[in-house]
Amino acid sequence: MVIVRYLEYLAVLAKERHFARAAAVCNVTQPALSAGIKQLEESLGVLIVERRQRFAGLTPEGERVLGWAQRVLADYSNLEQELSELRDGQGGLIRLGAIPVSLPVVALITAPLTARHPRVHFKVTSLTSVEIQRGVDDFSLDAALTYLDNERLTNVRTQPLYRERYVLVSYRRPELRDRQQMSWSEAVSLPLCLLTPEMQNRRIIDMHFQEAGVKPQPILETNSLIALWSHIRLGGYASIVPHTFLLFLTERDELTCIPMVEPAASHLLGLVATDRDPLPPLTQSLLTLASGWDLSAEIERRVGYRTL
Repeated sequence: MVIVRYLEYLAVLAKERHFARAAAVCNVTQPALSAGIKQLEESLGVLIVERRQRFAGLTPEGERVLGWAQRVLADYSNLEQELSELRDGQGGLIRLGAIPVSLPVVALITAPLTARHPRVHFKVTSLTSVEIQRGVDDFSLDAALTYLDNERLTNVRTQPLYRERYVLVSYRRPELRDRQQMSWSEAVSLPLCLLTPEMQNRRIIDMHFQEAGVKPQPILETNSLIALWSHIRLGGYASIVPHTFLLFLTERDELTCIPMVEPAASHLLGLVATDRDPLPPLTQSLLTLASGWDLSAEIERRVGYRTL
């Protein structure tokens, strides 16, 4: 148990990159955390942390130890889950990452599992696809909802869930009221607000604009779905969003929603988890349950025929 605690100190320090913050996260004093890492160094016979006035990083040996520490901590957590399940039935925490545009769908994933296993609870974190890959790699995420067919994921197993397609949405723009479809080349002339370029959805949107031979010049860019919605609703902007975004919207009488064509694109989203055996029991339960879902049909039912 002591060695596991020291490995946890190292993993948290590597994430926080600050001794005091790491100690606070581990709920110990800074001297206790430093002493634990020193004990780990003495036990392994290598220098793990660069010794300066402030945290300066890990030594090459420390990076190797960190990789093993993350795997050991993940395996220890899996063991605790299995023993808890034998004793009390399935329960515990699932740390779920989600790219921002998938957030409208997340409740359709978490609710069925918690309904079946009331002792299971989730921590859902909005992350970029790059952060999701990092979280799966370092075991800080148990699973994540992200794109499966756009930018390459490594060392993961996947469970496809649904395809998103793209719609132009706006409020109170009479000239768009009777439109049945919108081409990407036409949309570029509208006052657009879009997600920021570091987000994969924006890179997808830009790719389809490029396929149409145009480049968007958005008036506003944001990494927040709430800010995006606010500027559509109150600022008179238009935006191109996944059709799942409509799950957020209730005041549809004033909403114009037009399918995008030329190209009529779609992209696959699903769950990812680390590609290693055994999976944490809760992660395995989530993937197994998800394999039996028809999430696309449920999304279509909830979005409704009135908007598309």
